Amino acid sequence: MLVDSHCHLDYFAETERSEVVARARAAGVGEMVTIATTLAASAALRAIAAEQGVWATVGVHPHHAGEYWNEAGEGPSPESIAEETSHPRVVGIGESGLDYFYDKAPRPAQQAGFRAHIRAARLAGVPLAIHARDADADVAAILRDEWEKGGPFAFLLHCFSSGRELAQAAVELGGFISFSGILTFPRSEALRAIARDLPAERLLVETDSPYLAPVPLRGKRCEPAYVVHTAVRLAQVREISPEALADLTTGNFHRLFTRAA
Repeated sequence: MLVDSHCHLDYFAETERSEVVARARAAGVGEMVTIATTLAASAALRAIAAEQGVWATVGVHPHHAGEYWNEAGEGPSPESIAEETSHPRVVGIGESGLDYFYDKAPRPAQQAGFRAHIRAARLAGVPLAIHARDADADVAAILRDEWEKGGPFAFLLHCFSSGRELAQAAVELGGFISFSGILTFPRSEALRAIARDLPAERLLVETDSPYLAPVPLRGKRCEPAYVVHTAVRLAQVREISPEALADLTTGNFHRLFTRAA
């Protein structure tokens, strides 16, 4: 069995969502986590996660951080975010983090939101799914600063496409790293080298669907069933069988997302 640790089922039409989930199960994907991008979407995600094998998170994507936090850092408290995790189908917080590529929200607002989510994850005792794009240095600095000031928290760097330095910083802090279809792209040799060298007990796989369909399905709308292709490529990189990779990443998922165990 495989787990798609990060997808966006609410981006699929309601009329086809059950078919998307059914295709994932037919492909051997037994569980999936549908990820929040705004706090307003939380109720809808909880309803989607009512289906067996589907879990949800709560949180604010950095693209939307400016809708919740101002440049002075004022916005939802960690306590209020943590309270949103009380539903039994909610297993994590996020996605949150920093995106300096698109810069759709002021960077101070992104940073304030990121810190609030880290503290909420610590309070709730659930992992934080982190989005990092063109912001490796600041993501690493904030992770270390929050760890030193407030203590440990569980997290994973989702859809990892950053550099080796951020991967190493995450590992040093006990974090996990999840690979998407980007791992299969022809020009991702540097990313595959990082995936090869990471500790086996920190690896997860995901789709980030409906985006980033893996090879050989590039150009198609991605869906959770396609995580199989990423898992096969990661198994090749790690020089293990696809079955062993599935066992490894599923076990890692349940160690991180303890509410889903």
